[in-house]
Amino acid sequence: MADDRVAIVTGAGSGIGRSAALALLGDGYKVTLVGRRLDALEESAGLAGNNSANALPVSADAGKPDAVTNVFKKTVDSFGRLDVLFNNAGIGVRAPSLEEVTPEQWQSVVDINLTGTFLCTREAMLIMKDQNPMGGRIINNGSLSAYVPRPGSAPYTATKHGVTGLTRSTALDGRKYNIACSQIDIGNAATPMTERMSGGVPQANGDMIAEPTFDVNHVGQQVLFIANLPLDTNIQFMTIMATKMPYIGRG
Repeated sequence: MADDRVAIVTGAGSGIGRSAALALLGDGYKVTLVGRRLDALEESAGLAGNNSANALPVSADAGKPDAVTNVFKKTVDSFGRLDVLFNNAGIGVRAPSLEEVTPEQWQSVVDINLTGTFLCTREAMLIMKDQNPMGGRIINNGSLSAYVPRPGSAPYTATKHGVTGLTRSTALDGRKYNIACSQIDIGNAATPMTERMSGGVPQANGDMIAEPTFDVNHVGQQVLFIANLPLDTNIQFMTIMATKMPYIGRG
């Protein structure tokens, strides 16, 4: 039944996470919305209109093991199972070059982008392998940075390469439990994080160039599309990007 499907979306208070959560809620999912700011999560839930009753906002830091365990426990206690996890929470830091990144900045990005993805994936697998029917789907937010870095993006790029490794390992280790794992790599979706692109983004040759963006709601629709595939079918990697952004042909 459509109204039996349950999802968790991290980083659901804005941008890509909000778009994905609203797409899932609009399709009948019950969705746990996870993020640090409860007010932003409640705002996301409110945007679901008549489906807002199916939203469960939970404030949590995705990089903290106890907080993550609590999110998944609340989800199962409230909804009974878990069908989809969208690992979306992520941050970056501003630094002109790798040598100017502080150890504290590095660790903060690793904690959320990489460790957070691992912690949530682990909890999801523990639930999905023991529920009836067994299985589920995990979707990771990668990035074009998982393939091609931008200048001054060492922590973000390194963690997104790590997410790709986790995606591959999860897809492999999840097979025996009927757990599928996908990665969606996104380039220049219009979100608060990409607002600066209209004023110019550093390029590999040192130039500052304004880059095109695209409607973030297209990302939410692709997350929903992957989520609704039968578990015997998987899109391993998907790239969605602004058509004219400088990715193909970079350098």
